[in-house]
Amino acid sequence: MKNVKLLDHPLLQHKLTHLRMKETGSKEFRELVREVAMLMAYEVTRDLPLEDIEIETPVSKTTSKVVSGKKLAIVPILRAGLGMVDGVLELIPVAKVGHIGLYRDEETLQPVEYYCKLPQDITKRTVIITEPMLATGGSVVAAVDLLKKRGITDIKIMCLVCSRQGLEVVIKHHPDIEIFTTAIDEHLNEVGYITPGLGDAGDRIFGTK
Repeated sequence: MKNVKLLDHPLLQHKLTHLRMKETGSKEFRELVREVAMLMAYEVTRDLPLEDIEIETPVSKTTSKVVSGKKLAIVPILRAGLGMVDGVLELIPVAKVGHIGLYRDEETLQPVEYYCKLPQDITKRTVIITEPMLATGGSVVAAVDLLKKRGITDIKIMCLVCSRQGLEVVIKHHPDIEIFTTAIDEHLNEVGYITPGLGDAGDRIFGTK
C-alpha cells in the first residue's frame, strides 16, 4: 500500500502504547492524542514547498527558507477527530479548521452525514482530515467524497490506528490520497471495532463511557 505512510518513530510508538492501555483515563488520553497528532503533523507536512527570503540575523544578512505555496486546513471527522486538532494547530497555528459530522449506523456500519462546515477558501488549501480510528473505512471515504464534490483535490488523511481492511477500502475508492498512521492492526471484530485497537476513541477522549 504505497500511499500509506506508517510512522514508526520511537516517541510515537511509546505514546501509542499508552493510548492502547485500558487503564489510561480520559485526561491522559486526550493529552496523548494531542501530542501524537502534533508529532504526526511533522511528517504529514514534510512536502510543503519552501522559498528563499532575505533576512538579517544579529550578525549579518543571509538567505533563509520559509514555507510557501498552499495554506493548510484541518478537517476533523466529528466527533473523535476533534481530539487531534489542537495538536496540529500547535504546530501550524495559522491553519483554518472545518468540520464534517458523520456517525456510523450501528446496524449497517455505514456512515451518515449530519453536518458540514468548511472554510470559504478551502479549495485553495491542503486539507488534512483527522480521524483517530480508520476501522471499516466508510467514514473516511464519505469525508473524502464530500470534499472532492466541493472541488477540493489536495487531501491527506491522518489517523492514529488503521485496520488493514479499512485501508484497502479507502485506497480502492481514493487511490490518490495519502494516509498517515502510527499503526496498522489486522482485524475488525464482529461490531466493526479495530482489534486490538484502542477502544472507542471518541468515548475515551470525551469521557462518555
